[in-house]
Amino acid sequence: MTEATPERTVRLRATLDSIPRYVAGKPAAEEPGRTTYKISSNENPYPPLPSVLQVVQDAMLTMNRYPDMGTVALRDAIAKHFGVHADEVATGTGSVGLLGTLLQITCEAGDEVVYAWRSFEAYPIVVGLSGATGVQVPLDGESRHDLSAMADAITDCTRLVIVCSPNNPTGPAVRAAELEEFLDRVPSDVLVVLDEAYLEFNRDTDAANALAVWRSRPNVAVLRTFSKAYGLAGLRVGYCIAHEQVASALRTAAVPFGVSHVAQQAAIASLAAYDELDERVQALVAERDRMLIGLRDLGYPVPDTQANFVWLPLGDKTLDFAAAAEAAGVVVRPFAGDGVRCSIGEVEATDRLLEVAKSWSSRASR
Repeated sequence: MTEATPERTVRLRATLDSIPRYVAGKPAAEEPGRTTYKISSNENPYPPLPSVLQVVQDAMLTMNRYPDMGTVALRDAIAKHFGVHADEVATGTGSVGLLGTLLQITCEAGDEVVYAWRSFEAYPIVVGLSGATGVQVPLDGESRHDLSAMADAITDCTRLVIVCSPNNPTGPAVRAAELEEFLDRVPSDVLVVLDEAYLEFNRDTDAANALAVWRSRPNVAVLRTFSKAYGLAGLRVGYCIAHEQVASALRTAAVPFGVSHVAQQAAIASLAAYDELDERVQALVAERDRMLIGLRDLGYPVPDTQANFVWLPLGDKTLDFAAAAEAAGVVVRPFAGDGVRCSIGEVEATDRLLEVAKSWSSRASR
């Protein structure tokens, strides 16, 4: 008889005990005789453009080879598209991958990172893993960043500030005037990251122009992704536009070969096809507005949104609404105790959600 191997316990970082686990949007379960919809992950509901898909298929033929570690062609394409220099561009595995690297190049143990809350749920995870301490500043009564309070929260220990615009999961964008006033109060050696994952959906004429701000502020970096408007969520590719000191450090600290050849080629092709992609973005914005107006007409206090989702601040009724939606065949993203985020998907998904919202509201008011 073989003796049992004695249990051995390795020593892991204590910080893991305090880091929340990322909760991905729940997929919609298939049901016989009924179409179900997943609007829980802020995904682009459209399939890849044929031109992009062809590039992806061609790129897969050489997947036995390592990708270009410097992502030179992709950085050149991004630089040309946005009128910056390639040395001011860094790429990574989605914007969240780049954020993790930004924390690595700015923060030591005991440093502080200031960000709004509720905001992107990956923030406390990547901040905690960096060894830094997260300083969460509550949103204001309109589900917006309270930039004045965020400025007040900056201390001598602050090394990085994250501003998410439009904010995930609530939707509002940061306005130009308030951002400039905020940045005037941020010490020049503190990096401010403008996280614009949903930039392409923003129609707020008062919103900040992140690239213009970046050009005038040496301590600002702009974080973006190909996951949302470009529809490349499954390929994991994002980019950061930063001044050369920061961009160079990002490339130095990057995981070698992190962005695959397929992802690089798909992103380049997507930039080339942006006019065609923008037609889809326009359609999603129109559908977003239909969902927003429909929910407000039903009496829901939905805040402004400039992203590809709508926020329902339902508080302790959040899980009840999410369960009702799932039972009706449309899966949303609940944040227990706070609210529900509803991504913009198919027209039929919006119809289904509005039906749920109407019936749930009627039941809840009894």
